[in-house]
Amino acid sequence: KLTIALAQLNPTVGDIDGNADLLRAARAEAAAAGCDLIVTSELVIPGYPPEDLVFRPSFQEACDAAVQKLAAETADGGPALLVGSLWVEDGKVYNAALLLDEGKIAAVRLKHDLPNYGVFDEKRVFAAGPLPGPINFRDVRLGVLVCEDMWTGDVTECLEESGAEILVVINGSPFEDEKQDQRLNLAVARVTESSLPLVYVNQVGGQDELVFDGGSFALNGDSSLSAQTASWREDMVTTQWRRDGGNWVCDVSDRNAPP
Repeated sequence: KLTIALAQLNPTVGDIDGNADLLRAARAEAAAAGCDLIVTSELVIPGYPPEDLVFRPSFQEACDAAVQKLAAETADGGPALLVGSLWVEDGKVYNAALLLDEGKIAAVRLKHDLPNYGVFDEKRVFAAGPLPGPINFRDVRLGVLVCEDMWTGDVTECLEESGAEILVVINGSPFEDEKQDQRLNLAVARVTESSLPLVYVNQVGGQDELVFDGGSFALNGDSSLSAQTASWREDMVTTQWRRDGGNWVCDVSDRNAPP
């Protein structure tokens, strides 16, 4: 069995300490509910989108310090955190998903597909990561994707072929007309291709001309909707997972209809 909290938060760009405190509060709530893992949104530590703040060494160092401190706090035996932040490696800056567990950064996965259209400008500020493999977490292999990685099938195919059992997508997906239907359709496509269940966590709030509507959800391997957060506000949904034969299944939880 596995209990995963979908933590739909409202981070603020540049407020690294404030964003870390949002994660602490979410972790305390999830711990009280007996969760094993809290999944948060893309770049939740620096706030999304950080744009040219990414280039500042002092900003990179502050993000790293916040992540290291949060990681150390997971030594208390409580739930793990899957967070989005900057990651600097070999002089390159990546958009990363970081698993914080048992007092350390237990795993790092780097965003592979960088969007560079419309409001997105990620190829200018980030390096692209390699195709990822799954993360081993408490006897389940999590296939972690970062936002745009779900929009085409390449990353999902790589994760499925390398043994992932649950797909987990962290997102900073801004609102557009009919965007929620588009996200669900893409998620269903990835589930159908892989036969794997999927967790999708988005943020809420606003930054400059962007607004974020949330609408996080979980799908089972048959594409049925098992959980969905509210839209347009911070929310947390706790999902209960169990192994059924060789597959992981999410029991039906809260299913808030989007407005």
